[in-house]
Amino acid sequence: MKKIVLALTAVAAMTGSASAADLASRPYVKAPVVAPVANWTGFYIFGGGGGGLSNSDQSVQSTVGAVPLTIAQRQGGSGWFGTVGLGYDWQFNSTWVAGVFADGQFGSIRATVQDPVALGGAITGNQKLEDSWAAGVRLGWLVAPNVLSYVNGGYSGAHFGQTNFLTLAGVPAGAHLGSYNRNGWFVGGGVENNLNIFGISSPGWFMKTEYRSAFYNAKTQDILSDVGNVPVGQSIRANSWNQTISTSLVYRFNWTGPVVAKY
Repeated sequence: MKKIVLALTAVAAMTGSASAADLASRPYVKAPVVAPVANWTGFYIFGGGGGGLSNSDQSVQSTVGAVPLTIAQRQGGSGWFGTVGLGYDWQFNSTWVAGVFADGQFGSIRATVQDPVALGGAITGNQKLEDSWAAGVRLGWLVAPNVLSYVNGGYSGAHFGQTNFLTLAGVPAGAHLGSYNRNGWFVGGGVENNLNIFGISSPGWFMKTEYRSAFYNAKTQDILSDVGNVPVGQSIRANSWNQTISTSLVYRFNWTGPVVAKY
């Protein structure tokens, strides 16, 4: 009986040693690193440029009494601009992003101004949208974790430069419209995407392309003589509608994502 017990004890000891050896020989596998999750919450800045179209419904009236002298006519023009701005976004779930922003545009979007009855004959000139500024909100939907499709809207202001009139012969008519500022509103939308493409890593850098439509209410301006800025007796009443498309480079300060544990 003692021999049997000793034999079983020896077998158990040998089996335990073999099991421990097997466990010790297994290779160590490092836990995978959890990738940072893209997060759109935070500040950003941007700069870029684009082109635009300008349309205006214009009519001529007498300076005294506002008597209509022509019917309203649609005039237009086009041009280019640069833009800079900043903003802040909140990603409030896995799909939706909301934010606020402000930007400025500078350049030359020209629109035609005409008076067919002034100074005894038709005169024409260009009115240039020199600067504009905007503040608004945007709401976006994440097409992918690094691609945002959005709509926006808000307040817009604009500065229109002086219009110098020419006769049909192309010589100065001796009259002009003064420069002025105008308040209005805008709506638009666009797409913003991360620039990690073609195997190139560019954390924080994005590109956005945006369409915007800005509306400014009608304003009546007296036509002034070049000598003494004296009203010549006629005024032009016009509104302004400007459409722009821009592409901008964006830098987001928080794009590395939240801090995650690594093993």
